[in-house]
Amino acid sequence: MLLGVNIDHCATLRQARYRHLSPNEFPYIEPDLLQLTLLCEKAGADGITAHLREDARHIQAIDIQRLQENISTRLNLEMACTDEMCRFALEIKPKSVCLVPENREEITTEGGLDATRQIDRVRKVTAKMNAAGIETSLFIDPEPRQIEIAAKIDAPCIELHTGAFANNYHIPSTMRAELSKLQIAARLGNELGLKVNAGHGINYINIVEILEIPHLHELNIGHSIMSRAMINGIEEAVQTMRQLMNPSGN
Repeated sequence: MLLGVNIDHCATLRQARYRHLSPNEFPYIEPDLLQLTLLCEKAGADGITAHLREDARHIQAIDIQRLQENISTRLNLEMACTDEMCRFALEIKPKSVCLVPENREEITTEGGLDATRQIDRVRKVTAKMNAAGIETSLFIDPEPRQIEIAAKIDAPCIELHTGAFANNYHIPSTMRAELSKLQIAARLGNELGLKVNAGHGINYINIVEILEIPHLHELNIGHSIMSRAMINGIEEAVQTMRQLMNPSGN
């Protein structure tokens, strides 16, 4: 299973102090996202995920440009399903994009994209990405209808939103019910020929249950890795997560 490290929260820390400056205007803005990213890669990250929000509250456009120019793994751009973001992605040409919902009141993305309510828009963006050779993933809740639509519009990937599972981890019966939904969704995605990824709220404890979900290709994890890195360093945080994700060593 592959690990994509989401670096959004590093940018959140930077913007808390330096939001009035562009990262290319002042040489000592910290933390340096690119430096962190290169350390993640050195530690074994298979890809780097970053969410450029429309209000640019953490990741900035120039961050995405620097990442695309300097990383040696894969850049996964999380973005809203808008014309502006579509144009930006086609200009930058990341390895992949993940279409996500956006709510300007939320601190981090809460809930999956409702492709059923905007199927034409999602199909349009997906078609443009496919034509450009950019792998498209839909960040969706583990609902059969959402997965079926992803296959219908020729999206090659889905990323299952694991937030409901993670948020209810302290309630065993509810957690197991949410885990069951994820397992069913992953099986359906695989049957429909989709690459199945997962993310949101995955940490060093609940990864044990996440491994019970079949057919997972990649996990995208940010908050937990960044939190552990504050104590143990980013290299240990990435390496430990990779070991927990792949306990057999394969």
